[in-house]
Amino acid sequence: MSFPPLKNDLILRAARGEETERAPVWVMRQAGRYLPEFRAVRAEHGFFEICRTAELAKEITLQPIRRYTGLIDAAIIFSDILVVPQALGMEVQMNPGPHFPDPLATPADIEKLTKNVDVDKELGYVYEAITQTRHALNGEVPLIGFCGAPWTLFSYMIEGGGTKTFQKCKSWLFLYPEESKALLNRIADVCIDFLVGQIKAGAQLVQVFDSWAGELAPHHFEEFSLPSLQRIASGVREKLAAANIPAVPMTLFPKGANSQLPSLADKAGYDVIGIDWCIDPADARKAVGGKVALQGNLDPMLLYGGRDAIEREVKRMCERFRGGKAPKGWICNLGHGITPGVDPEDLRWFFECVHKYSAA
Repeated sequence: MSFPPLKNDLILRAARGEETERAPVWVMRQAGRYLPEFRAVRAEHGFFEICRTAELAKEITLQPIRRYTGLIDAAIIFSDILVVPQALGMEVQMNPGPHFPDPLATPADIEKLTKNVDVDKELGYVYEAITQTRHALNGEVPLIGFCGAPWTLFSYMIEGGGTKTFQKCKSWLFLYPEESKALLNRIADVCIDFLVGQIKAGAQLVQVFDSWAGELAPHHFEEFSLPSLQRIASGVREKLAAANIPAVPMTLFPKGANSQLPSLADKAGYDVIGIDWCIDPADARKAVGGKVALQGNLDPMLLYGGRDAIEREVKRMCERFRGGKAPKGWICNLGHGITPGVDPEDLRWFFECVHKYSAA
């Protein structure tokens, strides 16, 4: 498949740990509800309808790139982490948060899941959206593909939606550890095929979102989440190598697992680790010891704090990541997704401040 030549490879260089003239920047959920143009499309179409319609997913993906031309260094395909449970045969509704009408209550319910998932058939609509978007971007910026991490998906599939206590999914880990690990590996295998398919379709980086990583004690993270994350990293690279397709940078975002950074840098197998705002960038740098690039980490709530606060905190973040040197192996982002109430012009100011203060 041939695509227009890439004009801005800043994020690819940073992901490989290289020094860059300034930090590349994008934000999680950048194609989302804070944009009036997104809300206009959403008023006419259901959430998963947009995900499954390549033309609509492409349009939503391109919206922030159009609005912030020259300020933003990557697009991320519009989709959702919960398309993987759907591919496994589970029903997921979005109203407005995710809801599973028939979650997994006991390990016997695993029988209800599809045995041999044909990922290309079930999730081919994402590949189609990626290919169309990659052409439409015309090389302006790279395109990111993604999936959810097995532990995070496992928790949704068992809790039936979002949760504050994680009571049901953690009970599984402790009552049924072997069945839990088997299910986590099954989810990981679907994720491997899904990421490989996205890369074949044109994704130039991929990210694994472990939104609930910080909900596990460090030793439980090592036992239950990390092995499936390693399985994805090695599995994707093996399948690409077997198909003679060059590897792309892989990012892991293990939100809240800041105490795990040394071990993640050592053995998770990713090129980039995303960090939230609850760790100082200089400490994160020290923890990973130059073994991986970093992505993050402004508190998304700062976007409600006014221009002065945004500028002050971006300047501080840039100083802490750079340590008096040119930016190296750092992709600037928020520490989690942008939320719906943000004024798009305040996000523009965030991007402008990153360009100003991260420049070498």
